[in-house]
Amino acid sequence: RLKVIRRLKSLPGLAGKIPNPRETRIAADQSTPKKISQFCVRLEAKQRLRYNYGLTERQLLRYVRIARKTKGSTGQVSLQLLEMRLDNIIFHLGMAPTIPAARQSVNHRHILVNDRIVDVPSYRCKPRDTITVRNRPTSINSSKRSDIVESSRGNLIPDHLTLSFSEDNRPRGLVNQTATRESIDLNINELSVVEYYSRKA
Repeated sequence: RLKVIRRLKSLPGLAGKIPNPRETRIAADQSTPKKISQFCVRLEAKQRLRYNYGLTERQLLRYVRIARKTKGSTGQVSLQLLEMRLDNIIFHLGMAPTIPAARQSVNHRHILVNDRIVDVPSYRCKPRDTITVRNRPTSINSSKRSDIVESSRGNLIPDHLTLSFSEDNRPRGLVNQTATRESIDLNINELSVVEYYSRKA
């Protein structure tokens, strides 16, 4: 993961924290300067998006194709679709330190959506959906309140989400609305990703 982050810069969903700036600077100094083509720029943007959300090439291409058929900017719609994934929302709520960890929680059936078990990380959340942790020891231990509060301090919760706690200290997330481009804290040019897939999508 650190190799990917050093090469593609900050990816909050993959590592949960930014690597040491000094290490990144040293790695950059050791690399030989070369002219970067437009294809390389688009490829890097695509790789940053794919690694941040933990997707396969096939999954990302499918999201771009869905976005092309949807009204609005293809790049922004693609980001909205990715942001509304269940594993990503769990990460933003602080219930998991990274998106891979959030995906694992969903796969292990620790998460409830509208009081129903959902074990599909790619489940697309909708406005007014509630996300909670199951009321069983293994699920509650995987999402301790102290860890969630600490995580939410380091990563500001986006405007389209709200975090609260029940009387038994179980975290409860609420999806207020569909994610907007302004609420997506990822430094990426989504247009470059769309251009990369222009021939495939």
